[in-house]
Amino acid sequence: MAENKGKPVAASQRPTGGDKAVVTQKKQYFRRKKVCRFCVEKIDDINYKDVKLLNAFIAERGRIVPRRISGVCAPHQRRLNDAIKKARNIALLPFAASL
Repeated sequence: MAENKGKPVAASQRPTGGDKAVVTQKKQYFRRKKVCRFCVEKIDDINYKDVKLLNAFIAERGRIVPRRISGVCAPHQRRLNDAIKKARNIALLPFAASL
């Protein structure tokens, strides 16, 4: 095979990932569908004074946990965000984690 000396290699000469003789099997994991905690427990109002409940939706560094991680539905996530922000403004919750 001739040396290329910095010249680009044609696409037909590039190695592909399909040359491998052994194909490993990947284990499939079953992910449970997340359900909204507020819908299941039929909680209509999210009170900004309920610090214990709001703390469950705040990460270690003080950030609000996103919907895709917490599993809360969109309407309850909006109410949850408002309640956390109100609680922060009246100093029931911290804006950031203390170092």
